[in-house]
Amino acid sequence: MRKSILKRRMSRRKRKQLYTAIGFAGAAVLLLAAIALVIVLTRPGESAEPGTIRAPDYVTEDFLVKNEYSRPGKPLEKVNGIVIHYVGNPNTTAKNNRNYFNNLPKINLKNKTEVYASAHFIVGLEGEIIQCIPLSEIAYASNTRNSDTIAIENCHPDETGEFNGKTYASLVKLAGWLCYTYDLKEDQVIRHYDVKGKLCPLYYVEHEDAWLQLKADIMAEKEALVKEAETGR
Repeated sequence: MRKSILKRRMSRRKRKQLYTAIGFAGAAVLLLAAIALVIVLTRPGESAEPGTIRAPDYVTEDFLVKNEYSRPGKPLEKVNGIVIHYVGNPNTTAKNNRNYFNNLPKINLKNKTEVYASAHFIVGLEGEIIQCIPLSEIAYASNTRNSDTIAIENCHPDETGEFNGKTYASLVKLAGWLCYTYDLKEDQVIRHYDVKGKLCPLYYVEHEDAWLQLKADIMAEKEALVKEAETGR
């Protein structure tokens, strides 16, 4: 009788040890899966699908209300480039331009027009960045390249269209991060002018040297992020 009780106790102990081992194994599997998911979502290249990406903390999300004129909600299924724009409205803020995009349904109704316009990001005169559209959706910004590019509008203080220092620095930071995230090369950073022949961004169409310098600065920012990822610093 005593042996039978002892045997049952030992059996219960073995089952408990087995359940504990299974629990640890399950937790380890979940942890490994979570680590793999983080790697997939953060590394650049083919894994950086538009729907999985969120902008860095220095970007303010202020998404447009879905509507047919500025945020149609159509999926952005691939990213083959970044298109740089200027707002064409001197001394206006990022918020001003974001609100213009958001109010296009009312503006079109009032003026009996059909204007379609938006951008994923707007960089302001103080270097602030507003995200208008998620990176999983297209923007109405770049004509035939809406379906495979991310659009960045930039504010400017005067008619020349040249970006001030704060706008320029934030644009470089954002575009560099996008190039890193989507593994884009220098020739994949383009102007609206390169798509449609429109003089946009004006200053960087009229001054080719400034445009080449801007692209070089964006690539330098990308390379700094690559090095940081490789070294952990």
